[in-house]
Amino acid sequence: MKTFKFFALVGLYLLLFFQPTIASHLDQTRPEEIPNYVVIGAFSKEANAIRFTNRATKELRLDAKFEMNVSRNLYYVYVLNTQDLSAAIQEARRLRAESEFRDTWVYRGSFSGDSDPALNQNINPMIPLKSEEVPPAAISEEGNVEAVTETPTVITTETPQETPADRNVESSIEEEAKAPIVEAASDSSSEATILSSNAVIESEVDDGKEGTKFLFKISREADLKRIRGDVDVIDVDRSRKMGTYKGNLSVKIASPQNKSGRMSLVCEVFGYRKIERVINYNDPETGVDIIRDASGAVVVPFELTRLKKGDIAVMYNVYFFKDAAVMRPESRYEVNSLVEMLDENPKYKIRIHGHTNGGAAGKIIYMDKDSQNFFSLTDTKEKMGSAKQLSEDRAIIIRNYLIDNGIEPKRMEIKAWGGKRPIHDKMSNRAQENVRVEVEILED
Repeated sequence: MKTFKFFALVGLYLLLFFQPTIASHLDQTRPEEIPNYVVIGAFSKEANAIRFTNRATKELRLDAKFEMNVSRNLYYVYVLNTQDLSAAIQEARRLRAESEFRDTWVYRGSFSGDSDPALNQNINPMIPLKSEEVPPAAISEEGNVEAVTETPTVITTETPQETPADRNVESSIEEEAKAPIVEAASDSSSEATILSSNAVIESEVDDGKEGTKFLFKISREADLKRIRGDVDVIDVDRSRKMGTYKGNLSVKIASPQNKSGRMSLVCEVFGYRKIERVINYNDPETGVDIIRDASGAVVVPFELTRLKKGDIAVMYNVYFFKDAAVMRPESRYEVNSLVEMLDENPKYKIRIHGHTNGGAAGKIIYMDKDSQNFFSLTDTKEKMGSAKQLSEDRAIIIRNYLIDNGIEPKRMEIKAWGGKRPIHDKMSNRAQENVRVEVEILED
């Protein structure tokens, strides 16, 4: 009987002793107390995370910090740590819309690796309060963060006009006329495909879909430096677009299921001449310089050359706010590509052509002369003007951005067309493509 009492007392003591620890552990896993980090970048090297954090703090005045995410084996740079998931998502969406960090996401969980891995997750802020794996963050060893995403969603303060008859029908990122970008899904064991300004490191992925693996190697002909770009795949027999695929990334493409098996591969990267290649899906290696790599992927090279005198390139990925000579944030990459092209060849002289859809006059929103917000509607003014004036103001804003980035004004000219040179009827379902900026090479 004494022995029974002894063990009962020991059991009671152990229960009382460990109860706070157990309760504490359970308390840590309560959903309302899980930390939520607003992440602006992820890096495999600590030095790059430090450099990126310092830039975000000093130049952009963000309260940026970084920590090693043990479960992902990457350094996460974040600007907010809160237990309020809604607040984290709201801040991530704001950064996507108002800053250069258009691929910001929310990481919900612990960085230390001591919590249940099932509780750690990336959340796409464009789908509020719903857990969804963020598209793999593209990690730059030079400190730049991109995202491998499908057609990006961007929060703006304006709603694009839907009536194509208006002069200001804006290009939407999700145009019906353009097939969506088809991405290869990320391997769950890999956080990212690594891209940088100097190289593209290929990452093999497998989304479980049937088809042949392809790798479109996009590079500059001059030095074989890899560059970012997409390839449109077209069923030749049916003249039907099958999809758009990222370059320098192993992807799976389903058979066109046509009689000939022929596919047209079109690579058009801003600042370079377009290349089109036709291959046979059933026997792709019959094409010149097409091989299979060690993984069995069909490797199709695209060696691009810079634009020459007389060439005109459309800035397909430059978009403007409605009724405004102000660029949307998603335009940043392409205008920076123009800066890079002009820096690369100091002999280039260009003419920037502005176009609208239709010729109606109306309100024009423009940047205040002292403003530096090329990608935001803050610090703007309004005036009334013609469609031609709007197209001129839009060309001017790109010229001013180039000047702000060190390009000499004498290397640029402006030409405003208004709605005089449409590429589609202003009432067609592709009328938004009339709203565009073109760059003509005058001297090279």
